[in-house]
Amino acid sequence: MAYRVLLMNGSPHAKGCTARALEEVARTLKAEGIETETVHVGREAIRGCVACGFCRKNGRCVFEDLVNETAPKFERADGIVVGSPVYYASPNGTLLAFLDRLFYSTHFSKHMKAGAAVVSCRRGGNTASFDALNKYFGISGMPVVSSTYWNQVHGFTAADVEKDLEGLQTMRNLGRNMAFLLRAIGAEKEKSGLPAVERDSFTSFHEGK
Repeated sequence: MAYRVLLMNGSPHAKGCTARALEEVARTLKAEGIETETVHVGREAIRGCVACGFCRKNGRCVFEDLVNETAPKFERADGIVVGSPVYYASPNGTLLAFLDRLFYSTHFSKHMKAGAAVVSCRRGGNTASFDALNKYFGISGMPVVSSTYWNQVHGFTAADVEKDLEGLQTMRNLGRNMAFLLRAIGAEKEKSGLPAVERDSFTSFHEGK
């Protein structure tokens, strides 16, 4: 069975630190026989969600941009890797706007798609950014793929990342772990199907209920 992983680069630099980290993950996935594709988000003009409700009726965002272009790729993918530089101890704002709309506007199930976050920073803010990205997976029933350290690399340039031997090692281990998890989920899905998901209850405490 062929597995696909979609990588999303939230950096405006197509060949920067984040790209180098994602490249290491993609290279490892390919060595494991996993198909990969990378979408460059960071330099796009992505506006935030305006809560218009269009996607509830139409299954796509009202704004025709990279979000709607990426949605079918996300649906076909068995796993995703989202990479971002650290901006003020948070992921790139463009990437966050993109992910908000991508996750919210798509109606297909993301249940049991594997998800991994990758962050790059010069020095600090990495764990806060890492945490923010992982929350997209946690709310969507997506198993979060870990490694042998937080999924991060350090450096101001891609050349600096080359010196972060542990960071690159972490990316390779992440790729292997994702490949293993995809195969494990695929085997169990074929054998027993995916876990049941309940959706009936929605707690809003409206009128004291």
